[in-house]
Amino acid sequence: AFLDLTGSNEIEGVWKGSAILPCAYVPVEGFLQQTLTWTVVHDQSSGAVFRRDSSGDHILLAEYRERVSVPKDAPGNVSLHILNLEISDRGTYTCQVTWRASNNSLITKEIATKVEVAKVAVTKPVIRAGQLGLTVPAGARTSLTCVASGSPPISYRWFRSSAGGKAQLLSRQAELAWDGLQLSDAGTYYCEAENR
Repeated sequence: AFLDLTGSNEIEGVWKGSAILPCAYVPVEGFLQQTLTWTVVHDQSSGAVFRRDSSGDHILLAEYRERVSVPKDAPGNVSLHILNLEISDRGTYTCQVTWRASNNSLITKEIATKVEVAKVAVTKPVIRAGQLGLTVPAGARTSLTCVASGSPPISYRWFRSSAGGKAQLLSRQAELAWDGLQLSDAGTYYCEAENR
């Protein structure tokens, strides 16, 4: 069977995280995608979330504005990307594609995906302590990595302690790296992890 949609029966997302609802087909010569519609049925309501047609992409339900998209330059990939998931996003989503054949007849296929949104307990970041008193030869490459568990997203900052008590911010990445260590790099470094 050609022009069949493939996807997933059920997707579980995490509150405030993102999810991809897969929907794809293998393009067939002589069949042109006319419309793509993603609809949703919630407990309280239903409606069209997203529509792509000759006039462009349209987000039809206000609560999904700025939060949903479908890949643009991937023929056959019509998956729905949802950002910043809300508990109210749970429901059954249907991907419906209509193609026009070279003889002008229309073919429509659809698949449904159930979406659950889990509210994960929000936890403060906990940093896994690194080695203390690390000795590294001068000229060597090395790095310090900050690893924290907790609710995403987590941002990191590396500081170097200085005698005057004013710490110097060195990096906003989880990893602090040196290409060639110098004697002047000796000192005390610490990391901060932060989330919502």
